[in-house]
Amino acid sequence: MTPMPTPPVQSSETAGAGGPLNGIRVVDLTTARSGPTCVRQLVDLGADATRVRKPGQVDLPGSDGWNLHRGVASLELDLHTESDHAELLRMIAAADVLVENFRPAVKHRLGLSPESLLARHPRLVYGSISGFGQDGPYADRPGVDQIAQGMGGLMSVTGPPGTGPWRAGIAVSDTVAGTFLAQGIIAALFARERSGAGQWVHTSLLETMVNIMDFQAVRYLNEGEVPGQAGNDHPTLFPMGTYQTADGYINIAASFRFRDFATAVGRPEWNQDPRFSTPAQRISNREELVAALTEVLGARTTSDWVAILNDAGIPAGPVLSVDEVFDDRQVQHLGMTAKVGHPEGKGEISVLRHPVTFGSTPTRVAGPPRLP
Repeated sequence: MTPMPTPPVQSSETAGAGGPLNGIRVVDLTTARSGPTCVRQLVDLGADATRVRKPGQVDLPGSDGWNLHRGVASLELDLHTESDHAELLRMIAAADVLVENFRPAVKHRLGLSPESLLARHPRLVYGSISGFGQDGPYADRPGVDQIAQGMGGLMSVTGPPGTGPWRAGIAVSDTVAGTFLAQGIIAALFARERSGAGQWVHTSLLETMVNIMDFQAVRYLNEGEVPGQAGNDHPTLFPMGTYQTADGYINIAASFRFRDFATAVGRPEWNQDPRFSTPAQRISNREELVAALTEVLGARTTSDWVAILNDAGIPAGPVLSVDEVFDDRQVQHLGMTAKVGHPEGKGEISVLRHPVTFGSTPTRVAGPPRLP
């Protein structure tokens, strides 16, 4: 069967046919990373957004900021002046969505509380991200990604056992909070189609961080087990982890196919070895099995093992650096990047496309940030 071609991603030149959020107007009051991540996703899905910046506001620099704010128009308003505040209110009156990530008290001081705006504009969807929630003992604390990683438990389960806390290598709580809020805003827009009414939708770095702890969290809530660090091994399934080969590293997930895995690596006798023949025995004898795996896997290259194991139906893949990711033939086939004009007219820049493909209402990369 001939594989279906990957539907094209719209660029700034091809945008206009309309994504799934075509016609939705967004006022963007966000800064840093979590809020702009939300707005970027709405714009990739077809919304039109205008960002309000305070005079002299400093954004994340260079390509990072360009990727975050791509396709978003911007203007400078001093919300402490009557005329600029009135201009913002006119923008909100014409909008479907407002997104902000102030500390909770700030929007009230600026006269932009969800209660007041929804009273005037009942169809508005008002989206908020904070560090720790809109109320409660920590509500007015400043919050950033690494603080949320620590307070949400992620750093306690990341890294090799006994090495102390480790942060994840990406701004995970910022990205997840922005994604969850975008999801909430889209759901609120869908609900508005039925009820005619908008609503306030809000999340926080801490809430989303705790939520994505997922099975680690419910192990504690239901079994009372406090999970610890497991390094590159899966904390509950084995063998599932990172192993050294003759020329690098490989990730292997063999816990559910161990019999086939043992055969594929040329060690069918492991299936009769009392140390390794059942899942419980493999976990109890983890160190012995790791030593055996290290000896076997070190005899061939990563690419050899990836081919052998995938042919046997065992999930396996290399550990790639960022440059190797974008050289990978599958990543290239998927077209994960797009070229847009440089925001200052200096040629082109590369940005990351939205990772969801729609069959008839394609996403878009709507150009670089549109500066004031």
